[in-house]
Amino acid sequence: MNFYIISVLVVSLILVGCQGASDGLLEASGTIEGIDIRISSEVGGRLKKLMVDEGAAVKQGDTLAVIDDTDYRIQLRQATASAEAAEAQYQLALEGAREEDLIQAEASLRSAERDFERARSLLETGTITQKQFDDAEVHRISARQTFEKLTTGARDHELAAARALRDQARATADHVRKKVDDCVIVSPARGTITVKSIERGELVAPGGGLFRVTVLDSVKLTIYVNQLHLASLSLGQQADVTIDGAPGESFPGTVVLISDVAEFTPKNVQTREERTKLVFAVKISIPNPRRVLKPGMPADASIQLLRAN
Repeated sequence: MNFYIISVLVVSLILVGCQGASDGLLEASGTIEGIDIRISSEVGGRLKKLMVDEGAAVKQGDTLAVIDDTDYRIQLRQATASAEAAEAQYQLALEGAREEDLIQAEASLRSAERDFERARSLLETGTITQKQFDDAEVHRISARQTFEKLTTGARDHELAAARALRDQARATADHVRKKVDDCVIVSPARGTITVKSIERGELVAPGGGLFRVTVLDSVKLTIYVNQLHLASLSLGQQADVTIDGAPGESFPGTVVLISDVAEFTPKNVQTREERTKLVFAVKISIPNPRRVLKPGMPADASIQLLRAN
């Protein structure tokens, strides 16, 4: 009796292990998925030109729309002028005083020193007041400080401050220049415009969605595998994909993802029994150079298991 029960259990396990696979071949169905890229605007403004419509095929770098950049170009001219002025100030600090300024400062110092000596003699004879003498001394000190500053040049921290102001002005100009460039909306990839959310003349807000480009050169198929077959799958494993619309034709694919988390079978599976099973998602990447495979299209996948279950 015990032998009979054990035999029945063994046969049952074998039948469960073979479910969904015959001769080591796993077969499962799913739906073709494209890669959707949502294109948003990084700047605000009025849409000046609209170059494409839904269904248009685009290449990477193609212009899709143009936002009015008049205000940004005005800001760019202002920022560029500020950057040039800051650069000039930095160069002055770096190069130091001009020769003619040094000659003039030296002459002013000598004149101030002569006036001071003359004032000292006149003070001793009582010809001028103490206030007049003090003024001559202040003038001499000021002339000496001016001369020494010109001969010494800018100090390190003064140069650092001038350089920082220059770099800040440059960064501001670069930021505005980028806004001008961002007024031209381009496609980031080759694909098809599947959604257009804006019309010519409308105002575009920063971050506002404009288009959706669906990439069809490579598509994915998600199938669901139970835990009995999971150990017989590996990344990089080859798969054959077929569709009803191309009988007799097989599309080669590659397993690119095996989920580490179990989930219940998706609700679109027909029977309640199947929906309550725990399964693991497996994604298959399929080259689609002729764009035969379309998003939403049902497809069947066949994968040769590494070992028969």
